[in-house]
Amino acid sequence: MYSERIGRLKSSVIREILKTTSKPGVISFAGGLPSPDLFPVKEIANAAQNALLKFGPSALQYSVTEGIPELREKIAGILDPDSKYIRPQNILITHGSQQGLDLISKLFIDKGTVVFTETPTYLGALQPFRFFQAEIEPIRCDEEGICIDGLKIKIRDLRPELLYLMPNFQNPTGATLSMERRLELVELVKERNLFVIEDDPYGDLVFDGERLPSLLRFGGTENFIYLSTFSKTIAPGFRVAYVAASEEIIGNLAIIKQGTDLHTNTFGQYVISEYLSSDNYSNQIKLIRETYKYRRDCMLSAMKRYFPEPVKWNCPSGGMFLWVQLPEGTDAQKILLQCLDRNVAFVPGQEFFPDGSGKNTVRLNFSNAVPENIEEGIKRIGEVLKDFII
Repeated sequence: MYSERIGRLKSSVIREILKTTSKPGVISFAGGLPSPDLFPVKEIANAAQNALLKFGPSALQYSVTEGIPELREKIAGILDPDSKYIRPQNILITHGSQQGLDLISKLFIDKGTVVFTETPTYLGALQPFRFFQAEIEPIRCDEEGICIDGLKIKIRDLRPELLYLMPNFQNPTGATLSMERRLELVELVKERNLFVIEDDPYGDLVFDGERLPSLLRFGGTENFIYLSTFSKTIAPGFRVAYVAASEEIIGNLAIIKQGTDLHTNTFGQYVISEYLSSDNYSNQIKLIRETYKYRRDCMLSAMKRYFPEPVKWNCPSGGMFLWVQLPEGTDAQKILLQCLDRNVAFVPGQEFFPDGSGKNTVRLNFSNAVPENIEEGIKRIGEVLKDFII
């Protein structure tokens, strides 16, 4: 009755946890949600009014699959102000970055196609890769991102078609690929003629230091496919994101998209485009950076006070997540069940490992919790951890 591949589908564990955390009184560090109190409601209202006044019925009509020209031009200008490697024809507007991953999977993946990923990696990428029956091969990572030496060995042995990674403040670990490894990776990719999916939803959310250049900027569109979104910097409800790649790839993705939804919502694109036309965007990013950095620091401080000594964690220089390592043999899923009884939630890290390892890891989100809830929630988790570990 159903297709063969439907048996490979399963619901997102994060989405299932979010159903539980939606009840009143629960402190959730589970979802990767932006903070709603930072959404620029007034500015968006003004942008919406400007879009209707300027474009009238066109803002409410069907549009071209690739996206409205005004928004594509602005995105190209953000990625490459000097127009050296990215132009509007290198941009496809998608219905969220998740659609970008789905379209890329349809374009490149057949049954048995070898896809390399970081381990752990973004759960939302594993879903379409598995659905289209890729052979997913995890590559070891550390605090500087994907390990190039291990990648070289795996490339030699397995000859992958795709490499998927998040170089900036990775979901789930918060790790950032170092500059040295970026340069090594670009050289390796060009040498092996490999396609790289560079997923960068968090790149603007840098707290400490400067934002590192994208792999796309170093490597160009011949081998690199870049994804990003306005969900983390403006508002996720618009579902406006984009893919930047070679004109050939963009053309093929547009044909596939036509069979999915024809085009991303027109009005949302015009609103985002108008919003980007003002100084609001840079001011919004500055506000988000300051707020999230403070919340990260609140969480780190609380963990230092309440978590038992064998527990370890990192200090990401941006993004929305902290990564926690429990002692070997600890089952984060069992700890989660106890935490839910105390009305606090997180995501067990095992779901982010393609090979099912990582039972002793935890992802904590700090962006969508006010400081007093961070303090109380971490305290509750710490009490449960002490029951399991000490």
